[in-house]
Amino acid sequence: MKQILITLFVLMFATQIQAQSAQDIMNRASAAIYYPGADVRGDVSMTIVDDQGRKRSRSLALLRRNEGAANADQQMYIYFTRPSDVNRTAFLVWKNTRGGDDRWMYLPALDQLKRIAASDERTSFFGSHFFYEDVSGRLPNEDRHELVETNGTYHVMRSTPRKAGKVEFASYVTYIERNSMIPTRMEFYKADGTLYRLMEVLAVNTIQGVPTVTQIRMTDNDMGGNTTLRYRNVSYGNGFDSDLFSERSLRAPPMEHLR
Repeated sequence: MKQILITLFVLMFATQIQAQSAQDIMNRASAAIYYPGADVRGDVSMTIVDDQGRKRSRSLALLRRNEGAANADQQMYIYFTRPSDVNRTAFLVWKNTRGGDDRWMYLPALDQLKRIAASDERTSFFGSHFFYEDVSGRLPNEDRHELVETNGTYHVMRSTPRKAGKVEFASYVTYIERNSMIPTRMEFYKADGTLYRLMEVLAVNTIQGVPTVTQIRMTDNDMGGNTTLRYRNVSYGNGFDSDLFSERSLRAPPMEHLR
């Protein structure tokens, strides 16, 4: 009996350590892709390919600032420049680790400031195959994680949502490059096991000593087609102040940081 109790204790302890290890890996992966540097500025080109192979392009500038440590609160500002129908459209995110994110959009043609509801976070970001949540990043503690495999190149993780009713996926598998800890592939599955969304990192460059995603693609099998984001003119350590990420900046863009 004593031996059985010892064995059960060892198994429980090992399971707890494994779960903690899996959570730590996902925390580091989130930090690597969504929190590199204290702040960042970059120009982004977005290419949207629909289910018939037709292409649309958008250009935007992105500013991001972390509040302290990785996986903590964060602010993000996006300003569209092309094409003409989205020119001067601005998007602001306050990422809150203690509650739902706050998101606003400014539509210049209507001079309208629009609040984006939390329920819309998993809907298309400006007609692309990325969701609003993909842009700002899903917090790793929103899901349960299991380390499926570690090989010479990747940590392979399987994750399930803690609140299944809030999302449309049943699980996702993440391939995390072990050296950079950047998640380079994410496969989202429905309850019936169907792969319906696929995120692929296509390029990583070291900028100011920081491994940085410079090309990423999202494919959606339900919508058909895909969207690719390409980043250039990326810089870290810009010294952005929190006042930059305010509702005022939506109507009065900080052009000195956007050019």
